[in-house]
Amino acid sequence: MLYALDQINSDPDLLPNITLGARILDTCSRDTYALEQSLTFVQALIQKDNSDVRCSNGEPPIIPKPERVIGVIGASASSVSIMVANVLRLFAIPQISYASTAPELSDNNRYDFFSRVVPPDSFQAQAMVDIVKAMGWNYVSTLASEGNYGESGVDAFLQISREAGGLCIAQSIKIPREPRPGEFDKIIKRLMETSNARGVIIFANEDDIKRVLEAAKRANLTGHFLFVGSDSWGAKIAPILNQEDVAEGAVTILPKRASIEGFDQYFTSRSLENNRRNIWFAEFWEDDFKCKLTRPGIKLDSGQRKCTGEERIGRDSPYEQEGKVQFVIDAVYAMAHALHSMHIDLCPGSTGICDRMDLVEGRLLLKYIRAVNFNGSAGTGVMFNEDGDAPGRYDIFQYQLSNTTSPGYKIIGQWTNHLRLSAEDMQWSGGDKQVPDSVCSFPCEPGERKRMVKGVPCCWHCELCDGYQFLLDEFNCDMCPFDMRPTPNRTGCRPTPIIKLEWSSPWAIIPVFLAVLGILATTGVIVTFIRFNDTPIVRASGRELSYVLLTGIFLIYLITFLMIAEPGAVVCAFRRLLLGLGMCISYAAMLTKTNRIYRIFEQGKKSVTPPKFISPTSQLIITFILISVQLLGIFIWFGVVPPHTIIDFEELRPPNPELARGILKCDMSDLSLIGCLSYSMVLMVTCTIYAIKSRGVPETFNEAKPIGFTMYTTCIIWLAFVPIFFGTAQSTEKAMTPPIMHVERVPCCGTSDLTTKR
Repeated sequence: MLYALDQINSDPDLLPNITLGARILDTCSRDTYALEQSLTFVQALIQKDNSDVRCSNGEPPIIPKPERVIGVIGASASSVSIMVANVLRLFAIPQISYASTAPELSDNNRYDFFSRVVPPDSFQAQAMVDIVKAMGWNYVSTLASEGNYGESGVDAFLQISREAGGLCIAQSIKIPREPRPGEFDKIIKRLMETSNARGVIIFANEDDIKRVLEAAKRANLTGHFLFVGSDSWGAKIAPILNQEDVAEGAVTILPKRASIEGFDQYFTSRSLENNRRNIWFAEFWEDDFKCKLTRPGIKLDSGQRKCTGEERIGRDSPYEQEGKVQFVIDAVYAMAHALHSMHIDLCPGSTGICDRMDLVEGRLLLKYIRAVNFNGSAGTGVMFNEDGDAPGRYDIFQYQLSNTTSPGYKIIGQWTNHLRLSAEDMQWSGGDKQVPDSVCSFPCEPGERKRMVKGVPCCWHCELCDGYQFLLDEFNCDMCPFDMRPTPNRTGCRPTPIIKLEWSSPWAIIPVFLAVLGILATTGVIVTFIRFNDTPIVRASGRELSYVLLTGIFLIYLITFLMIAEPGAVVCAFRRLLLGLGMCISYAAMLTKTNRIYRIFEQGKKSVTPPKFISPTSQLIITFILISVQLLGIFIWFGVVPPHTIIDFEELRPPNPELARGILKCDMSDLSLIGCLSYSMVLMVTCTIYAIKSRGVPETFNEAKPIGFTMYTTCIIWLAFVPIFFGTAQSTEKAMTPPIMHVERVPCCGTSDLTTKR
């Protein structure tokens, strides 16, 4: 401050012919003590009644009037500035602070005479929120020293984070003014209750910061916590002394500042001889040089070194410019520029102070203070907004220890209303370049939805979309359409593969092989019959019905190829036609033959007259009439439901969607299949009944017994086939069951015909 006053008083362009003076008091960083000291500033404004005071000679006393203070520079701590500001506003004395950043000081209704050349913590909190978001963190804890600075800083951070969204506070812990033993160990344990919140936002004084780091080291948590410190931490060495490994990677913030070279030259040239006006300089001298000044009547203790007065700052002791120097100078200059503008307006053309400025009116001076705009000691603009706050300009530091030739604080970015952060310059514990995580829940894997934790919007559980569900959005799963299945990562749906029975499948090769054998055997029998068409044995076997029976057997074998062929409208039409027709022809011929045998022997019991309709022509007519019923039903079916193909996604839809398949097949339901075969079943049952009734024919006529045996076997096969076919699981191979059953069964019928009569 004294340096700034000297600079101003020696500047011919700033307050010419006017000298600024100062009355400097120590607040001892205590608000109550500062309140007592500030009363001395307002003594000149307090009217005292001295009418009852007389000297010994009866004359009224001559009391020197204290000098009137027109403005106050300070204080540093926010709690002290708040206390002083409450007094100064009562007497309309403007105040400019160089370090107080509490957000509540921006309240222009309560602290209307307060201004500051540093930005408030609300700007700092905004910068810290931007830093946290830039590092991808969404789950952090806060730590604050009890008092205006810590609590208001954290409150500002909490408010801004709520307004910005996307940031959750795991815990908000307050450090007591007078912590009990073990208090900091308890704080670390509380922070570890939400261990995922590795980021810790800290608004605390130097001593509290140091003790937090010590407690983290005692808990063997070096490198776990990722501290983001406010300007009370800044780029100071004291809070991290001997705790550098715990503080590694800490990101701190500090109002943008610069080292003032002129002050370094000024301060290092100060000595006990040329700086007697500073009443605290002797105390500083003893502390800086670790020596003692001799005073009358005071003896030095043994072991104490005597100060010679020849010591020099920066030569005989380490020197580093204090971070607040720039702001102190700017605060003093802001007051000077305001007085200069006021002098120009109130005293135009006059040198020195005119009558209008003899008694400076505080509210008018405040108006000029709020209007200043000049380049400060570091070359940056100094100005105030309507609340008396300076613009937010911050340097972002990180304490780096590993992989660097000079461990210490490194500038990694800036904040001036928006953040500019150099991520490539950041370095974390152990020299790692990857930004550590501080999140409540990690992102869900593809195909997993978020199930939010109630009351904590940054925390969720990941749940896999199961079955045939896919991830609709980050919170919901939805079912895929019926003809689709989810992709492997369940982020969408894909068409279900369409399959059909392939010729290369064992389920096709075996039936085709048997069908080929059956066709060859049937063809061989037909050729034999044609070759020996007029022989007695062929005529005696009923060659007309035998040809019809062999035709039905041939069609049954032929349907095997239609069952394997790729479904289409034509293939489906022939499946409908031949599936029931082949069996109907076979059973119609068998029934006609069995009925003829039964009627012949039943009629023979009654008379020697042969029964009607036993000629070959009659037998063929009866057979074709029976067959025509099947054909009529099939053509009616064609008219009602034209043959077409469908893709059945239901049959092969297991719990695992990777195994899901759509089956291309003809539109033949189980019910329609029963309907198609029901008439053949009726013929089969009727034929079986006649076979039972004909079991007593003479042994010399051996045709009835093989027919009966064939029909008994057929009924047993059908009784087993129906529940197995309609009760088992669905599959593409199920469609092959009917032809396989026919291939195994029908040759018995053909053989029985060839062994009927001698």
